[in-house]
Amino acid sequence: MTIRLVVRTLSELCVTAGALIVLFVVYLLFWTGVRADSAMNGEIDRLQNTWATGSLAPAPAPSAAPQGGTPSTAPPAPAPYKDGTSFAVMYIPRLGAGWHKPVLQGTGTGVLKKGLGHYPGTARLGATGNFSVAGHRRTYGDPFKDFPELRKGDRVYLFDGVSWYTYVLDRAPFRTVPTDTGVIDPVPRASGWTAPGRYLTLTTCDPEWGHSHRLIAWAHLETVSPAEQGEPEGLSR
Repeated sequence: MTIRLVVRTLSELCVTAGALIVLFVVYLLFWTGVRADSAMNGEIDRLQNTWATGSLAPAPAPSAAPQGGTPSTAPPAPAPYKDGTSFAVMYIPRLGAGWHKPVLQGTGTGVLKKGLGHYPGTARLGATGNFSVAGHRRTYGDPFKDFPELRKGDRVYLFDGVSWYTYVLDRAPFRTVPTDTGVIDPVPRASGWTAPGRYLTLTTCDPEWGHSHRLIAWAHLETVSPAEQGEPEGLSR
């Protein structure tokens, strides 16, 4: 009787543990995605309402310059991005015709649950330097799930309510380790760039369900166009 009781108890514990694991997987795969999608949509709606009312318009952007060049005008320094607040929307056609995510200031856990995060200390959108952005590969909406599909020549579009910024990827994603913080330097050593310019860096985790490495995509600013001209030609939604 004692052996049977032990076996039955162990069996019940295994079933319970299995059920908990299944529930946890469902939470990771489904519920975090539902909440993240809702949060991201809320951020985009907030941005669009803000832009429509003109209550928080960004400073006008300088005209685009060739890769490695400098802006042709020197606008007054705009106010810094507010921590945890969205300020732009990113579009990457390679990741899907309907793919668009809000970009918020900061890369903390709470921020990345609501969209992509701009690394503090890196350049502003469209400015000289390296505008660097992080996003989850899996969970919380899987924004960068298909990151490895990115290719040289792909375009990344960002809109801040005043201007459209078009960046062009200079290479396929680069794999490195989490401690390689130089990937978001103004001129990252492994990027192939040799001079200051107006750059974009995208980062996410690798492998798909792990954190042992990072995938990096680098791009340079190609054009800046005012909102009045409408969406860039390459952006079809």
